[in-house]
Amino acid sequence: MNVKILIVSLLMAVMPVLAVAHDYTQSDLKIDHPWSRPTPPGGPMGVGYLTITNTGDSEVTLTGAQTPRAGNVSIHESSMNNGMMSMKPMKQGLTIPAGKTVELKPHSYHLMLEKLREPLAEGERIPLALEFNDGQTVQVELTVEPLGYGGMKKEMEQSGHQME
Repeated sequence: MNVKILIVSLLMAVMPVLAVAHDYTQSDLKIDHPWSRPTPPGGPMGVGYLTITNTGDSEVTLTGAQTPRAGNVSIHESSMNNGMMSMKPMKQGLTIPAGKTVELKPHSYHLMLEKLREPLAEGERIPLALEFNDGQTVQVELTVEPLGYGGMKKEMEQSGHQME
């Protein structure tokens, strides 16, 4: 096989993955890689995942979020209890301690996009306003990634590859 063809083929395979990585910084907050999953037609709920890093000297709490694509966005925590996965709303919000990072990911903390106005389709970007107890609102976009993508990102990072 021609080396040029091989290189071009590899670049074409990697470019979609590189295109979805994104982060946002506002004052002491860094929001890394907000993403979601496609939803089936008529599905009333979607999810939102991201990583929040607080570089400041005091804790901050994610108190809510809004998107024009859903009637409501709430913060939830999933956990395993006696072999059963359960999910509960975090009505007091999600605290990010000073100098720490909190990851919203599958089977853990996440955002529930409730009463979707239309399905979330792979490849689209969903505007999302994250609201914090200190009065800050951080505008981000959730990239709707292929099913199974979140695990691939973690595997790549564990193998020493960065997805910037």
